Amino acid sequence: MILRYAVFRRFFAADLDAGATAEGAAAEPEMPLFALLTIVGTLAGFVLTSVIGIDPAWAALAGALVLGVRALARRRTTPRAVLRSASVPFLAFVLALGVVVRAVVDNGLADALGDLVPTGHGLAALLGIAALAAVLANVINNLPATLVLLPLTAPAGPGAVLAVLLGVNIGPNLTYAGSLATLLWRRIVHAHDSEVGLGEFTRLGLLTVPASLLLAVVALWGSLHAFGV
Repeated sequence: MILRYAVFRRFFAADLDAGATAEGAAAEPEMPLFALLTIVGTLAGFVLTSVIGIDPAWAALAGALVLGVRALARRRTTPRAVLRSASVPFLAFVLALGVVVRAVVDNGLADALGDLVPTGHGLAALLGIAALAAVLANVINNLPATLVLLPLTAPAGPGAVLAVLLGVNIGPNLTYAGSLATLLWRRIVHAHDSEVGLGEFTRLGLLTVPASLLLAVVALWGSLHAFGV
C-alpha cells in the first residue's frame, strides 16, 4: 500500500496541489458518523452471519436498508433515486457472470487450473499461486476467481489460501474488468460526467500491481516462517 501511495502521490501531484490551494480552503466537511457506524455494523454482520451459517447477503441488505430508510426519512432522497441506486441491470450482469463462470468451471476450467496451481510452501510456490490468482481475476473477475481457486488451494494450507487472496485483491487493479469494485467505481465516475482513460489506468496498474504483489507475497512468506505456519 505504501508503494501504491507513493506512485499515486507522484502521478497525481498536480491535482492534489490544486486541491490544496483551492480558494479559501473550504470548511472541513462534517464526518458522516452515522454512515461510518452503519458500515462498521454491516462488516460485523458479515462476520456474525458467517459464523452462524446465514448468507452474508442479509447483512449487506440490512446495512443498505438502514442507510436508505434514514435518507428517505430525512428527505435527502426519493424512492425512485433509491431504486435507481440499486442498479438492477448491474446486478443482473453480476448474476449472469456467475452463471457463465460456473458453467465454464464445471466443464473443465477447475481441472485445468488444478494442474497449474503450484505445490509446496516456499516463496516460489506462493508467488506462483498469487500470480495465477491475479491473472485469473483479470480474465474472469476477482470474485469468480476466488470461488474457483480457494477449493483448489485450501488443502495446501493457510499460506496458499492467503496467497490467493493477495492475488485476487491486488492483481485486479491491472484492468477495468478485474474486480466488481472497479466496475462500480467506473459507473459512479460516469454518473458524475468524468472519465478515466484506459491508458492511464493501465499504466498505473503496471507501475504498482506487480511490485505490490511481489512485496505482499514476500511479506506473507516471511510471516509464515516467523510464526512457524
